[in-house]
Amino acid sequence: MSSDAEKTLRPLSRYITTHDESSKAIFSTTLSEKMPVAPIPDGADFSLAYTTSTYPASISSDESDIKSYASYLEPGASPGLVISSGSVCRIVDMRPEALSPMHRTVSLDYGVVLEGVVELVLDSGETRTLHRGDVAVQRGTNHAWKNVTPPVKGEDGVVREQWARMLYVLQPAEQISVGGKQLGEELDGMGVPSSN
Repeated sequence: MSSDAEKTLRPLSRYITTHDESSKAIFSTTLSEKMPVAPIPDGADFSLAYTTSTYPASISSDESDIKSYASYLEPGASPGLVISSGSVCRIVDMRPEALSPMHRTVSLDYGVVLEGVVELVLDSGETRTLHRGDVAVQRGTNHAWKNVTPPVKGEDGVVREQWARMLYVLQPAEQISVGGKQLGEELDGMGVPSSN
């Protein structure tokens, strides 16, 4: 794996809407539009696009959801992969040839490939290759992600390894029980805190 490969993906922005006093839609200025990025030990860059801490989401006042989300942007305040009472929207940039540790969350997740080619690896050994626009629906299964994007030859003749980018929306699920066995969160080696 080339951990020092130049990042071939553009920086991310996120635009949060709200209402003015006359109920007209406006863009919130509470937070910067630049999306925060945090590297994790497996070589990926995590961007926490947004979170909610309730379901259904409470969005009548900026004080509820925006303030709750902003609290997770403080150093060391990550919510983990899932918020047990709300939702998480995250973008993950994967280094060339990166393979995440096998992991499971007690959640229903939608993973969408935005850039590159990503292989979804299940603990059974089954795999699927996802291309831009493909969606994986993760239903509490043990899995890993691998960036299998082929290198690209630039106009200068230099072959460059490519990063991949995925969008994930995670929502909590009821306890997973298969064949009478309870399946819980497994994050060994992920380098992220347990979900709350």
